[in-house]
Amino acid sequence: MLFCKPLRNKSRYKPFRQIDKTFSFSEFEKASLLNKKDWDEVVSEKTIFFNTEYLRLIERSTHVDLKCRYIILYKNEKPCGIIYFQLTDFKANVFGDLLHGEINEIKSNRMKLFEKYVEAQKEEEVLFRMLMCGNNLISGEYGFLKSDNISHSDFYKLLCTLIKTISAEENLRGKISAILIKDFYEPVKEIEKSDSFKVESFSVEPNLVVEIPKEVKTLNDYLQLFSKKYRNRAKAILKNRENFKIKILSEEEIEKNKKQLFLLYENIYSRAKFKLLQLPSDYFSEVKKIFKERFCIKGFYVNDELVAFSSGFLMPDNSIEAHYIGLNYKSNEELELYQNILYDFVETAITNGNSEVNLGRTAAEIKTTIGAKANELICYIQPQNTVSRLIVKPFIEFLKPKDWIPRNPFKEEVSAV
Repeated sequence: MLFCKPLRNKSRYKPFRQIDKTFSFSEFEKASLLNKKDWDEVVSEKTIFFNTEYLRLIERSTHVDLKCRYIILYKNEKPCGIIYFQLTDFKANVFGDLLHGEINEIKSNRMKLFEKYVEAQKEEEVLFRMLMCGNNLISGEYGFLKSDNISHSDFYKLLCTLIKTISAEENLRGKISAILIKDFYEPVKEIEKSDSFKVESFSVEPNLVVEIPKEVKTLNDYLQLFSKKYRNRAKAILKNRENFKIKILSEEEIEKNKKQLFLLYENIYSRAKFKLLQLPSDYFSEVKKIFKERFCIKGFYVNDELVAFSSGFLMPDNSIEAHYIGLNYKSNEELELYQNILYDFVETAITNGNSEVNLGRTAAEIKTTIGAKANELICYIQPQNTVSRLIVKPFIEFLKPKDWIPRNPFKEEVSAV
């Protein structure tokens, strides 16, 4: 594959830039400028997270400076793949938050150098610019998609070529510190063995997935698969339902409660160990407008007060994708709302006849107590300069999953369910 010569300014956005005699690509700097027909031809019904209206909403995410880049790959001028980038500027104050959090546990000479370097910078100064192939708001392989008219091998080789091209062109505007490609369920040999695109691989927190056995028709059926210890624990958690109500919110109710929904979300966000992208304040109401039937928000009410919510997507593959939640932490302590939210996702999947629930990352041990299994995720990173190499090592250590104990709530004879 050829490496495309970096271009400046608007020349980058000319359509059908040649890679070789067979393949070309077009680049766009905003979702609103995309060739929607060609983009949608690749996306088809495979997933919902490449929806152009949704990508436009993500462009309004805050906390760090975010720019997006969109690539449509062509084979003989017919669309055969799409690639999605988020270009993120991390300011010194973001890494300052990180340093004063859990990353202080990482003790090394490299870490001390990194800490001194951060402290020497002004808070609003851009410290680290990352070009990421993927989506910070969603776990999984949402940085690219291919159609059937291109081979797996060709696509990943072209992916490496285009990542090099786009990063080189972004370097003309300001130095890229590192390139990150996320999240893979299996190693990709075309990336790992690329001669022109050397990367380091590392694992991040796994996705937690609950598989719903076909014979299970109710939540009680599901709990019968548990050992006595975990079944009694689940019943004690679910007994708290007597003290709150769960309600599916209509589009109008989401709009009416959007301020409270965002406040509850912010409670979770404020405790995040590394605050990257923050959702726009109208995120939940706007997502409901985009995905009317596929997006659901449930409100958890105590005495008519909204004290928690869950949100999730009905995916094209008949699974449920748990999305963001929000909590009043005082109510959570009293009523075990978080674990009730998890069980409600499972019950919803059972009722709807869904095959599985993807509960996402974080709180892995708690999620395994309700029957979730960990699916490991691999990322690839390539530092671009001396300073980024200084930063990347502790950054990777920070992103790696911490030690945790997987639990198996199932009876011995159904432990493989």
